Amino acid sequence: MADLLCMGEPMLEFNQQPPDPEGRLLYLEGHGGDTSNTAIAAARSGASVGYITAVGTDAAGESFMALWAREGVETATVIRRPEAPTGIYFVTHGPAGHHFNFYRNGSAAARYRPQDVPEDAIRAARILHVSGISQAISESACDAVFHAIHVARAAGVRVSYDTNLRLRLWPPARAAAVIHAAIGLADIALPSLDDATALTGLTDPDDVTDFYLRLCPLVLLKCGVEGCVVATRDSRSRIPAHRVNAVDATGAGDTFAGALLARLLAGEDPLAAARYANAAAALSTTGYGAVAPIPREAAVRALLGP
Repeated sequence: MADLLCMGEPMLEFNQQPPDPEGRLLYLEGHGGDTSNTAIAAARSGASVGYITAVGTDAAGESFMALWAREGVETATVIRRPEAPTGIYFVTHGPAGHHFNFYRNGSAAARYRPQDVPEDAIRAARILHVSGISQAISESACDAVFHAIHVARAAGVRVSYDTNLRLRLWPPARAAAVIHAAIGLADIALPSLDDATALTGLTDPDDVTDFYLRLCPLVLLKCGVEGCVVATRDSRSRIPAHRVNAVDATGAGDTFAGALLARLLAGEDPLAAARYANAAAALSTTGYGAVAPIPREAAVRALLGP
């Protein structure tokens, strides 16, 4: 059984590349989905990881099964659905950053239900990781995540929650209500500053941190190029970002989450784990796509230095 179980929707990715000499747009096929990225990031940093989801029996689903096998992510809790597709998305890049176009209506993961939740596997884990996207893709998936959280809490399994707000998936009021209800049941909160501003109206990192500390005992506030804040109700530290040659921020926050959870499972304290995660997230921006640039532990340690 895996120590870390991540739950959500994987999606096949097509990421825009620099145009060819004739100006035609090119797309690199890859793998995405926030909690799948997190699972892979954790596995590359040495954690024992499994994934909870449903995928189609289509080529995209087969591709994910092969990916997880290569990455050492357990798939005993992955459901295969012949009647539903695996979702896909496109990433484009411009002056304002990266932009996503999703094609996920009726996906196998969106059809996930509370009765599909692998209760025994969750009870045997040490951390359950979910996100706002895990709950936004459908009402049944939202209910399934809450059920998984309640199973974890009853078994003494820690719960990690990443806001990963996507307002195209649900209205702001519902997103805030669901996300904050879930974080109120979590042990580890992973909001980004942008998400938190949209959810709360707050813009100052300290105000945002205070807000989430009222809901959850450990808050890791992701601030992009400004690094991150790691806070408990007794202490607070700011960790500056690393300077790297960033080309694509896709999946950086997911990498942060996976690297952080891996180090927490290894016994590191939250501050040390956050420093490691901050470096891993920086390295993940130095290549294109969500999965390919996720670093392994040796690369992260090299960036952190002695």
